Order: sequence, then C-alpha cells, then structure tokens
Amino acid sequence: MSSEIQSTTTAAGVVTLLEEPRFELMPFESMDEQLDHLPEGAEVAITTSPTLGLEATVDWTERASDRGFEVVPHIAARYVRDTAHLEAVAERLVDAGVTDIFVPGGDREEPAGEFTSASDLLSTLEALEYEFDEVGITGYPEGHAFLDDETLAEAMAEKEPYATYIVTQLCYDPEAIVTWIDEIRDRGVDLPVEVGIPGVMKYQRLLTISKKVGVGDSVRFLKKTSGILGFVRELVGSRGTYVPDELIEELAPYAADPHYDLRGIHVYAFNQVPDLESWRSKTLTQHR
Repeated sequence: MSSEIQSTTTAAGVVTLLEEPRFELMPFESMDEQLDHLPEGAEVAITTSPTLGLEATVDWTERASDRGFEVVPHIAARYVRDTAHLEAVAERLVDAGVTDIFVPGGDREEPAGEFTSASDLLSTLEALEYEFDEVGITGYPEGHAFLDDETLAEAMAEKEPYATYIVTQLCYDPEAIVTWIDEIRDRGVDLPVEVGIPGVMKYQRLLTISKKVGVGDSVRFLKKTSGILGFVRELVGSRGTYVPDELIEELAPYAADPHYDLRGIHVYAFNQVPDLESWRSKTLTQHR
C-alpha cells in the first residue's frame, strides 16, 4: 500500500463511492424495467452479450440515451467483424450522444472477424473520424483464469496509450484491489481506476438469469477471475443474498487518495437494480 495514504473517514468515503456509481446492466428484455429503478440521468454501462451480440448493446444504448441516461456501451473487440463494422457502430454511438466507451476483449472463443484483442480494436478506432472523450480498458485485481500476470501486464501496456481509465473485473476482496492498484502504479500505470464490485445479489435470482441465457452471460465473466470460488462461498454463506457493505467500507479510506485515484465504483448489478438501489439508498442515509 502507499506509504502516504491520504485517508478519509469511512463515512465520507462511503458517501463518495456510492453517490454516483456506474451501474452495469446486461441487454436483456428486463432492461426497461431495470432503468425505471435507476436515478434520473444515471451512468449506465451496457455489456456485450455472448448470446445476443453487439447489436443488442448498441440498440439498448440508443434507447437508454433517449431516456436521458449517460450510457457507456461495452464494445467487445472479438464481436466486431472488421473496420467497416467498427465505423458503423462508432457512428451510431456518436449519433446517440455517447462520449464514453468501454473496450474489453470479449468472451467469444472465436472472434467474429479481424479483431482478436482490445488493443487491436483500440488502435483501429484511433484512426477513425469518430472520437470519444473517455475510453475504458479492463483490469484484473485477482488475475485471469486463462492468462498469467505477465501477459495481463503486457496487454495493459499495449492498451494504456488509447485509454483514459481502467475498470476492474468484479472483485469482492478490498485487499486484492488495493494491492493490485499499488502494483500497476509501480509499473508506471497512472490511469484512474473504476473499481468493479458486485451489487446486491440474490443467489436464486442469479440462477434464474443464468437459465434464461443458456450457459449464463450473468456468470460467464466471473470465470475469468481467480477469486470466483471465494465469491461463490461468500454468496452461499450469505444465506442467499450478498450485499457489499464490508467491501465498500474497506475501500472508503482510499476514496480520495490521489495515489489510488479511484474514479468511482462500477457496480455489476446483474439486472437486480431494485434490490441494489434499496441497499444503496439505505447505506447513504446511514453514513451521511
């Protein structure tokens, strides 16, 4: 950890982290209902679904933008066919008023076309006429099940010149998050970090979502983090409902520290927004 942590009080840090989070939603039929429960003008990230493809992400981006939300679509590289497809997607996003995009590699085993990694797509996007003020890339505080740490570090170095911030994969271990940020700072990576955390998650609801999408978009990306077994134990041990109280409170002292430069929190809502917003509202009230 930083030797000169500019700590803030737990209460103030919790409020800072929870006042204006980014909510990640999956582009399923329930999206309209989920948006109904979000604060007006909230920042909403929309994933690329392995079962629905990139088109669903762009469609929902346009619809949510029309409703006044600040939308951050996931443009997963391995779902983009070629430069012409990327250009068409970028044009639609710009027309929808999007100024911030998130570019992961994507979960497809076989890419849809010429882009095999996020860095491939980012370098091509740089040459197009369509520009975005903010571009996010992925970070892995608990590692990746299929990639070693050296490979992940090399990939981040390739993507960093095109990015303005990092979003971490879901992590429920605050010590792992803080240690990982220390490590990337030691490597000279100074991009702001948006910390990906689980929202309020009902185990039975998660299973229901997973059944609806076959193998399960809702759990697919969890397999990429080495902490998934620990998280499952935490979820089961919670008697069916997980809430991130402890995680938020332990991250709170770092909320205003420039060394860690936390851009905010990115809540993996798993399309369980009503429960999430009920918890967030109650938690903010308790800490103000």
